[in-house]
Amino acid sequence: MADNPSGPKKINNLTITVDRDLCIGAASCIAVAPKTWALDNEAKAIFLDTAVEEAPEAILDSAKACPVAAIIINDENGQQIYP
Repeated sequence: MADNPSGPKKINNLTITVDRDLCIGAASCIAVAPKTWALDNEAKAIFLDTAVEEAPEAILDSAKACPVAAIIINDENGQQIYP
């Protein structure tokens, strides 16, 4: 597990970060991408070591499922693609 379990974390060609101030622990990300996400003891989304096994589309869909847009995704060029 990384020093910061909420990222930024590079998975395939995406760089993903959870804004812990925005995260409300709704767990919709876990429902969509269960290999990528878990909630820590503060009910904030954190990366699982199995995140690399998740399809990039599922990770993007998990970000879109977040009711507060707390999952930020950048492409390989550093461009923010979501939200």
